[in-house]
Amino acid sequence: MIVLILGLILFLGVHSISIFNVSWRNQMVTRYGEQRFKGIYSLVALAGFVLIVWGYGLARMEPVVVYNPPFWLRHVAMLLLIPVFPLLVAAHLPSRIGNIVKHPMLVAVKLWALAHLLANGMLADLLLFGAFLGWAVADRISVKKRPVTPGTPPPTGVRNDIIVIVAGLALFIVFSLWLHAWLIGVAPIAR
Repeated sequence: MIVLILGLILFLGVHSISIFNVSWRNQMVTRYGEQRFKGIYSLVALAGFVLIVWGYGLARMEPVVVYNPPFWLRHVAMLLLIPVFPLLVAAHLPSRIGNIVKHPMLVAVKLWALAHLLANGMLADLLLFGAFLGWAVADRISVKKRPVTPGTPPPTGVRNDIIVIVAGLALFIVFSLWLHAWLIGVAPIAR
C-alpha cells in the first residue's frame, strides 16, 4: 500500500501546485523557464503514475475489503462512466460541450472516481479513487478562485460537438469491452 500512497502523493501533489501555491509555480517558471519546469513536472507526474499503477497492482494481490457494494451499483457505475470519454475528448478539442461544462477534464475525473468508488470496496480502491475524487473537487474549487485567462473561443458549428460525442462514445465502448480487461485485468462488461 505504501507504493500506491507514494505514487498518489507524487502524482496528485505535482498536479496540486496550482491549487495551493500559484505564485510558487510562477516563480519556478520564471527561474527555470517554462519548458524546464514542464519537463520536471512531467517527470514527477510520470514517476507518480508508474508508482500508482505498480502500487495498485500490488495492493490488489492482497485485498483488504472495506465494504461489499451491491451488484446493482455496477450498473450505476457504468452509466456514470458513459460521459467520461466524451468529456475527455472535449478537454482536448474546442467545442460547445467543453464550453458549457467549463472544465471537462475535472468533471470526467470526478465521474470516473465516483463510479469506481460505487463499484469497488477494497481499501486500495478507496485510496486511489477517493484521492482522485478529492483532488478533482479541490481543483475545481481552486479554478473558480483563479484569475480567468482567455482561452480559445469554441467553434460556432456543431462539427466538434459531434466529434466529441462520437469519438468519446467509441472510446467508451472500446475501453469497456476490451481495453479495461487488457490493461487492468477486470472486465467491466462480461462477454
